[in-house]
Amino acid sequence: MNLTRFEPWSIVDLLHRDLDRLAAGRRAQAESENSVADWAPAVDIIEEKDRFILRADVPGVDPADIDVSMDAGVLTVSGERKTESTTEEDGYRRVERSFGRFYRRFSLPDTADADGIKATNSKGILEISIPKLPEVKARRIAIEAA
Repeated sequence: MNLTRFEPWSIVDLLHRDLDRLAAGRRAQAESENSVADWAPAVDIIEEKDRFILRADVPGVDPADIDVSMDAGVLTVSGERKTESTTEEDGYRRVERSFGRFYRRFSLPDTADADGIKATNSKGILEISIPKLPEVKARRIAIEAA
């Protein structure tokens, strides 16, 4: 019978190294994209017959501070909620609203029409409408005798 030494802390060390590697990968990705988000707006994605609708909660964000772009099938929504100037006299005990930059990316299906994307902002809800391309139907090709 062989005896094997059991070291329970080796499992914790492996987990710690994996988490460090994961965090380093995310940091490198964020740095390469040159955008670090301070918060992320809640988003609803709805699919209708002829379009996709993306609704993001961005209360307090000026529409001029929001950027919506599409590149290589990826829709990017980014922006910034600016902090309000406060003084010590206001008597704040707790601040729960997030301020700073936000950044969200969404992979769109091949059926999305990038040229027809429209965005509106009403009452703190950013709505992005992404039309679908017309459905291409298969057609039968006749074979001619030579």
